[in-house]
Amino acid sequence: MKIHKVEILIVDTDDVGQEEITDILENTKYPNHCISPQVKKFTTKEVDWYDEHPLNLHATSEQEYERMFKSE
Repeated sequence: MKIHKVEILIVDTDDVGQEEITDILENTKYPNHCISPQVKKFTTKEVDWYDEHPLNLHATSEQEYERMFKSE
């Protein structure tokens, strides 16, 4: 058995919110129960989203991610 720490970026275009995203991740039925994720840390940032947002562009997404979450 291996334990993986995973950090993911979720763009919440439907304004689902932290609690529901955590519930979705933890309660989804994965094939063969191959993973059983537990959300240990969740950080939320507010952004004004638009098609050309730096997180939405391959050329700038990594730099914008680092800028937004550098203190995390």
